[in-house]
This record gives sequence, structure tokens and C-alpha cells, in this order.
Amino acid sequence: MTAPPKRQMIRADGIAAPLRHPVFRRIWLASLLSNLGILIQGVGAAWAMTQMAASADKVALVQTALMLPVMLISMPAGAIADMHDRRIVALVSLSIALSGATTLTVLAWLGLISPNILLALCFVVGSGMALFGPAWQSSVSEQVPSETLPSAIALNGISYNIARSFGPAIGGVVVAAAGAVAAFAANAVLYLPLLVVLFLWNRVSEPSRLPREKLSRAIVSGVRYITNSPPIKIVLTRTFVTGVIGGSVSALMPLVVRDLLHGGAQLYGIMLGAFGMGAVIGALNIGAVRKQFRGEPAIRACALAMGLAIAAVGLSREPVLTAASLVVAGAAWMLAVALFNIGVQLSAPH
Repeated sequence: MTAPPKRQMIRADGIAAPLRHPVFRRIWLASLLSNLGILIQGVGAAWAMTQMAASADKVALVQTALMLPVMLISMPAGAIADMHDRRIVALVSLSIALSGATTLTVLAWLGLISPNILLALCFVVGSGMALFGPAWQSSVSEQVPSETLPSAIALNGISYNIARSFGPAIGGVVVAAAGAVAAFAANAVLYLPLLVVLFLWNRVSEPSRLPREKLSRAIVSGVRYITNSPPIKIVLTRTFVTGVIGGSVSALMPLVVRDLLHGGAQLYGIMLGAFGMGAVIGALNIGAVRKQFRGEPAIRACALAMGLAIAAVGLSREPVLTAASLVVAGAAWMLAVALFNIGVQLSAPH
């Protein structure tokens, strides 16, 4: 009599279990296309900057412009996601990102792009995605049952890193064949499926019996909660450090390809694809790692592996060795970030 529930629990714990839920499946597939688009744009923007400016600072600023909004508005974005309908917040956020991507496409097509304009529009796109992130992540628990939440979180990481595996390589081919304009246009088009899916999502939520908080008070409440929760404070700090390290790999990869490997846009896409492939491998093994190791030893092993792999990338002059090191770095990075994310999602109130 107990065998069927056991088999059901095993299926619920599987990495593909959340995809049995239609809402999650549709949003996941659409987000995969969106992630693919933003990675293709990232290749186009970074390579366009290498053609306009030889300075390493300018090239690194492309990644900074895309990621800086996460640091600047993540706290207000989280409060907004808690205060308002997360579906509406996500739609507005994606509309901002789409506007930035469309403007970038039009200006590049007209030949009016300068380094500063490129950075400004990358910042607009990054701002939209930074506002979108908390609403999307916090709505996962509304799309799947609680027993499949860890698998759903892992699948969201896999979605981004599948795109990271193939998007940069596709972006390299697109840029080499048709220029950066085509990469920018692809990103704008690939936002549309996610906008449609979210628009059609009939989100059901219980209305709060309490009056809606003001934004400033919601931010203060969030800061107070984090301050008075040492475990979450530690996890968020370590997540930030790990994210910065992983971001630096992508930010400096155009210079690694151009100056150390003496390659072009296609090789740049392949190198980013190697990092993403490693991240997919890491995401697929999250369940096994959680079963075999306790959290802290796993995190320390990931940090050590990532540090050694990044050092190898900096010292290598051979594309094969660099790509292999990036696979290791991507796997370790994804495992660490996913373990942090699962810990926060399971411990934070919904």
C-alpha cells in the first residue's frame, strides 16, 4: 500500500517534475527563448564595443551596464514584487527591456551607436531584467507544488544556462554573418513569447487582508528581515560574491579571446558557450550533490574548483584548455548559485 506514494514522491523529486505543470512549462519554455535572446545581444554588444573602443575598461563596462541594475534596484524590485501583482510587474519589466532592445536595434541599424549610447541602452535592458527577476523568481512557488520547488528552481537555472551554452555561439555566428544589428534584433523578437505567455497566465492569488505597504516601508521591512536573519544574510552575501566572480568571467571574455587567444566573434561565442555548458552540467547534478554532500562542504568545493578554473583561463593560451577550464568554472558556479538560491527560497516566507 505504501509503494505507489513512494514512486510518486520519487517522480516529484525528479528534475523534470515541474514541467508536468502547464503554467510552469509554458513560462519556462518562453523564458528559455528570452534568455537565448539576451545572450545573443550580449555577444553583439560586447563585440561591438571591442570594435569601437580598444580600452579594456570600456569592454568590461558592457557587462557592468547589464548587471549593475541588479545591484542598484534588486531591493526595490523585490519590494515591488511583494506589493503588486507579480504577473503585472513581470509584464512591465519585460516591456522596459523590450523598449531598450528595440531602440538599440534601430539606432544600430541607422549607424548612430556610440560607446556611451550602447552602454546606456544596455543599462535600460539590464534595468528591465533586474526588475523582472524578483517577480519571476518569487512566482515560481505559485506555479508548482512545494515538493517540486527545488527542481523548479534548478530548472530555471538550467534554462538560463542552456541559453548560455548555445546563445553565445549562435550570437557569434550571427554577429560574424550579419553584424551586431541582427543580434540586437534577435533579442527584441525573443522577448515576445514570454510577454505573451505572462499576459495569458491567469494568476490566482489570495488578496491580502492588510493594507498595502508603501515602497519605502516595504524596503525597510525587507532590510530588517535580512538583518535579523543571520543565515539569509550570510547566504545573500556569498551569493553576491559568487555572482560577481561569475560575471567577471563573462565581462572579460572578449579580451581573453582577442588578446590571449587571438580569436574573433565566433571563438568568443564558443568560449561563452563552454561556460554555459558547464553550468548546465552543474544544474543537472544539483540533486545528486544535495544528496551526497552537506551544504557547506559542497559550497567550499565549488569555490575551490571555480578559483582554480578561472586561474587556468587567465594563464592559458590554447583555446581547448581555456574551453575545458570554462566548463569546470561554469559547473562550479552554477552549483554554488543554485545551492544558495534553494536555501533562500526554502527558508524565506512566501
